[in-house]
Amino acid sequence: MNLNIVVIGLSVTSSWGNGHATTYRALIEALAQRGHRVTFLERDVSWYRNHRDLVKPSAWNVGLYETLSDIPRRFGQLIRGANLVIIGSFVPDGIAISEWVTTHAQGVTAFYDIDTPVTLSRLEQGLDYLSAAMIPRFDLYLSFSGGPVPQMIEEKYGSPLARALYCSADTERYTPQQAELKWSLGYLGTYSDDRQPTLEQLLLAPARTLPFEQFVVAGAQYPEHLTWPGNVSRIEHLTPQQHPMFYSEQRFTLNATRTDMRALGFSPSVRLFEAAACGTPVISDQWSGIETIFKPSHEILLVSNPHDVVDILRDMTEERRRTIADNARRRVLADHTSYHRAEQLETYYLEASARRRRKSRKLSEIRPVQVAEF
Repeated sequence: MNLNIVVIGLSVTSSWGNGHATTYRALIEALAQRGHRVTFLERDVSWYRNHRDLVKPSAWNVGLYETLSDIPRRFGQLIRGANLVIIGSFVPDGIAISEWVTTHAQGVTAFYDIDTPVTLSRLEQGLDYLSAAMIPRFDLYLSFSGGPVPQMIEEKYGSPLARALYCSADTERYTPQQAELKWSLGYLGTYSDDRQPTLEQLLLAPARTLPFEQFVVAGAQYPEHLTWPGNVSRIEHLTPQQHPMFYSEQRFTLNATRTDMRALGFSPSVRLFEAAACGTPVISDQWSGIETIFKPSHEILLVSNPHDVVDILRDMTEERRRTIADNARRRVLADHTSYHRAEQLETYYLEASARRRRKSRKLSEIRPVQVAEF
């Protein structure tokens, strides 16, 4: 099976303030290596243009557009003829694009929600990238969140087919590095108002308690007014090429979950998989479903307060730290690589395609009613 796939997403060319980039890159690389032809379309905007860090892909294509009219004018034929067209969350003018694509695409159409908890919490108030009325028009809803969430999307919003498609790690790029340990605990992530209290509780408070240990926070868009303990280093931005070394320089790395994602559960961040793939043990806040991703105390360390973090940093033996890291990496290699996600997407495509064919046959069997003439 060799598919022609078009993805319209937020950005694949820049990871600056954008967690979607590495998720898209990993999935598309795996799809391309499995023989599929993939084209990614994104709006050419200044904040991504000025921070592009994608090494030119050799096996798939990127197309940039400036206006809505560019999509039908420049890419209309490509979209109409694709076997699968995927529109991602947070795409500018996503509703208008979705209306056009679901009207004109001849193949399977899918919405890839890399922000499912945020989407569902705000859908009724109105979003720029998706409306409730659009959900039934897609053949397939790919959800960042698993567990009971896909079934809820089908039952509440009328999706004909909703399936979980978690993020993953590109394990050809995210691998353990030979590095000197610089930091006891680190964190990588773009600033978020609702995530900052967790960062404060599970990294900054332990840093104040352990003044002779070194900590680090890397990521864009943190407000200038924030104050940092003296033993917390700040890195404004790291390209994905720098992530593996960054993780390998930490004894532990922190997974801090946004409020909507923690409330909904079953929503693992891409950083969770990438850090584990690099052989760095993860300390995480707790939420429903995390035990289905990594086994607590065996593959991941779950904490509730600063004291839990301090106890781990101060008391855990090096042997146990390495064992947890190795267990987590094995779990990623067994269940959470980009190849696993590509295989899942292929399965979902076949499922949606078969459903379309059944629906088409039923429609063709309907005959117009003959009205008697008077």
